[in-house]
Amino acid sequence: MFIEVESNPNCETSVFLRFKELGPAQRLRQVKSYEHSSRGEWCDVVGWTADDDDPECPAMVQPVEESGRGAAYVVFGGLWGLRFKKEGVEEDWSLESPNQWGEAYLLLTERHDLRLEER
Repeated sequence: MFIEVESNPNCETSVFLRFKELGPAQRLRQVKSYEHSSRGEWCDVVGWTADDDDPECPAMVQPVEESGRGAAYVVFGGLWGLRFKKEGVEEDWSLESPNQWGEAYLLLTERHDLRLEER
């Protein structure tokens, strides 16, 4: 699998990565983030695109082989990466919100830090 994210207003980092897939991708609803708390906090997550009218897309997670770590989970979204907000923040997704932030992708080692979208 390949992940490509352009440098953009959501996240300044551009990446082009390749991973060996270990299973199918699944839609993701929340991820436990350690960005703002060493204990971690649940965050809602969506993928982000360059479409000004409808920038949201599904956030996905896929088990992959990661050199040096073995199995891991890569979290990815659109061409402009991922967008996060803490669980319970009741507002629309927006690049202007101080309560939200963007990342190109995440690589996690723990399955229990992921909450899949219910079908």
